[in-house]
Amino acid sequence: MTVALVTGVAGQDGFYLAHLLRDRGVEVWGTTRDGRQPPDLPFVRLAPPAELRDVAAVRAAVAVAGPDQVYHLAAQTSVARSWQDPLATAGDTALGTATLLEAVRQEAPAARVFLAASSEVFGEPESSPQDETTPIRPVSPYGAAKAYGLHLARSYRERLGLFVAAGILYNHESPRRPPDYVTRKITRGARAIADGDPGPLRLGNLDAIRDWGFAGDTVRAMAAMLDHDRPSDFVVATGEPHTVRELCDLAFARVGLDYRDHVVVEPAFWRPVEPVPLVGDATNARSRLGWATSVDFAALVALMVDAESGSGDRPAIPG
Repeated sequence: MTVALVTGVAGQDGFYLAHLLRDRGVEVWGTTRDGRQPPDLPFVRLAPPAELRDVAAVRAAVAVAGPDQVYHLAAQTSVARSWQDPLATAGDTALGTATLLEAVRQEAPAARVFLAASSEVFGEPESSPQDETTPIRPVSPYGAAKAYGLHLARSYRERLGLFVAAGILYNHESPRRPPDYVTRKITRGARAIADGDPGPLRLGNLDAIRDWGFAGDTVRAMAAMLDHDRPSDFVVATGEPHTVRELCDLAFARVGLDYRDHVVVEPAFWRPVEPVPLVGDATNARSRLGWATSVDFAALVALMVDAESGSGDRPAIPG
């Protein structure tokens, strides 16, 4: 039986990936920061708890699991928070990747490794859409940390011969997204207002553009990268630009409301629109991996709104 180790298994992507691997007959091990069993992932075997910067602990987690595959998802995942604490972001996201790759090299050198990179490595690109050849020039601590990890993955692959594939992931959402992310803030706010909350919902720039996909589709791309015969880098994106305004329109319409009656632009949340939008070209993933999206933008928003039942911040897996 194939054994997979998923770092950060308790997060959004870890949740969907663990279910995908389990359904494929893979024995799933995971790491969490506090070492606690995620209540909604009872089938995951926990490796010893491992802080990303703790070399001995990460090595121990890899050694205990003895994986054939490693999915490195654990990291600080917010651009905004990376500005609040750039040192922690560098430690968890950049140095954490170095720790993980070195642990695999020493404890499980035959394992295939997936590294979660980010569209933020492109920073403010000169053209759109972006693909694997777009110059890397991050403009935030988060993007810089992810860029370090991406370059390191390439080094371990090309210089040391490890099977390391990197996914340059664009925004991907689900009902599992924490409520401080704008997508979940909007879908949760729309449902709350429909249920009687007086509102308003305060947001930043409604004309900001993102390439939003479904997390369940994104993790299928991760697995496909480790099934492929050669490790490489792959942009994972829908290729479709959408504004925050469109997201609001769809979310509020889903509950029978007009967002213009309930959304207020808050200057404190305002960010200028990027001169060139971050929109990904996933031609490489489609042609080489046979990957395709299965949930379009409107269906994703509907799925997220429908999951907002008021029962907490960790909705069950859709479907």
